Amino acid sequence: MAVEKNEKYIGATGRRKTSTARVRITPAKSASVTVNERDYTVYFPTQELRAVVMDAFNTEGVAEKFAVTVKVVGGGIHSQAEAVRHGIARALVKKDEILRKPLKKEGYLKRDPRTKERRKFGLKKARKAPQWSKR
Repeated sequence: MAVEKNEKYIGATGRRKTSTARVRITPAKSASVTVNERDYTVYFPTQELRAVVMDAFNTEGVAEKFAVTVKVVGGGIHSQAEAVRHGIARALVKKDEILRKPLKKEGYLKRDPRTKERRKFGLKKARKAPQWSKR
């Protein structure tokens, strides 16, 4: 599925836990990533989180350079980084279907659905019951 000439960008949504990232990629001469109108090196303070964000671009087969714009909300900083990676991977697949196989092999196209379990009535936490005594 190739991109038509009149389209300016390719959009995709990435999610993890309660984080949602709206990603737009645009072909550019040099790579740049902007998260919530700040450079991603400023938004994500550690090298580990920056590496998570750029993982999809470091996959075999991604040769083009892109300007990436991201709006991310919800969750923690690590969850947001993985949501951004998920969105970038989805956008790259929209751009070039050939990238689907290597990105899927790395696990970047799978949404991590694990969220905090809700608290149930009569329990202290999701599964923790109050102490029981026979008498």
